[in-house]
Amino acid sequence: MAFSASSSWLALSATNAKHNPFFSVPSCIKFNAPIASQIQWHSDSYTHRNLRPLPQIKRHWVEASDQSLESPETFSVASYNILGDRNASQHSDLYVNVPSRYIKWDRRKRVISDELLGWDPDIICLQEVDKYLEVSDIMVKAGYAGSYQRRTGDSVDGCAIFWKTDKFRLLEGENIQFKDIGLRDNVAQLSVFEMCESYSRRLIVGNIHVLYNPNKGEVKLGQIRFLSSRAQYLSEKWGNIPVVLAGDFNSTPQSGIYKFLSSSELNVKLYDKKELSGQKRCRPAQVIWENKETVGPVVTQDSLLKCWTDEEIKIATGDSQRHLAVHPLKLNSSYATVNGSTSTRGFNGEPLATSYHSKFLGTVDYLWYSDGIVPTRVLDTVSISDLLREGGLPCKKVGSDHLALVSEFTFSVTNNEAAPAAIVDIEEPNNQQS
Repeated sequence: MAFSASSSWLALSATNAKHNPFFSVPSCIKFNAPIASQIQWHSDSYTHRNLRPLPQIKRHWVEASDQSLESPETFSVASYNILGDRNASQHSDLYVNVPSRYIKWDRRKRVISDELLGWDPDIICLQEVDKYLEVSDIMVKAGYAGSYQRRTGDSVDGCAIFWKTDKFRLLEGENIQFKDIGLRDNVAQLSVFEMCESYSRRLIVGNIHVLYNPNKGEVKLGQIRFLSSRAQYLSEKWGNIPVVLAGDFNSTPQSGIYKFLSSSELNVKLYDKKELSGQKRCRPAQVIWENKETVGPVVTQDSLLKCWTDEEIKIATGDSQRHLAVHPLKLNSSYATVNGSTSTRGFNGEPLATSYHSKFLGTVDYLWYSDGIVPTRVLDTVSISDLLREGGLPCKKVGSDHLALVSEFTFSVTNNEAAPAAIVDIEEPNNQQS
């Protein structure tokens, strides 16, 4: 099945690639993972990094106010939609205000690499990756290992997770192809990690690029609901370990889908499925001239009841007779938890914008976390005025039409003992229908 532990994994590390023909994993985990040969590294961008001028868009770390629950073991996670090369080429209308040189992949690859390696995260979750071998070569040289899952269908991009090999070891991996459960061609990844210097510290990291189509709110809910259920299953399997869910959720902080993520449930009958993600009210002109945090579409209860078919309700909630969509995780957003300035954050603490092009200005990217860990700091985003001065993304110092999110976490409990590393195959949930 598409979400088995051995499907479509490409695991890379500088040490293993150099000395072993196959990736070394714990004996209890089965991977069919041949190692791709390393690609010769030609860039000198990191050698001369300190000679480069300061970036035009400046970002800084914001510390959490309450760090009383910290443990000595901290780790950082980045989430970044890096804008697939083919997507950038096929949707040139989104970048009419962006100089053409900023769109070219060769340049963007260098800028994105400088961004990521400058922030030095322990785990990196990327979306819209369609040049995986090129990206992985950079990351391997920097001491990371990686895995990749390409989208199904005609798309050539996918999701990738990289992790520092001197900080984490991979215990188990699961890839999700939503097509296998009737939820379009999007994909997601789940990885179970253990800290190399503390065997009792384990966590699950999920990476997802949710369907873009604003009219398909039921599919977005179904994808997030399924990913959450699989993350919960793996968490329980490995001893109720904490979870981080990263990605481009293609939903705004004012949306019903955000409420679903943050509260673990949503009555879909109270929403128009075409407005469920909030994306339609994020054109730049709307964001600049309207208070979109309080303005919403006016709809009647009768019209909402008529806009959902039984099949759509089944896709959203898993049961055509149940209007309440639920997921099993108790999640908080790291950016909403760590306060930022009013120039960069909205009323609920989320960034005002994580993506900007000629047809969208708003937030769709998040780093969600469950009980057992807490954020200690986040890399703050930038103000709307700074983004508007650039005219659009990518720009000189940002290699994508999204901003990367980076958060540092610490374990909030001391009794997170490791579960026995027995051989256990991933079981499929009893009800896979969405």
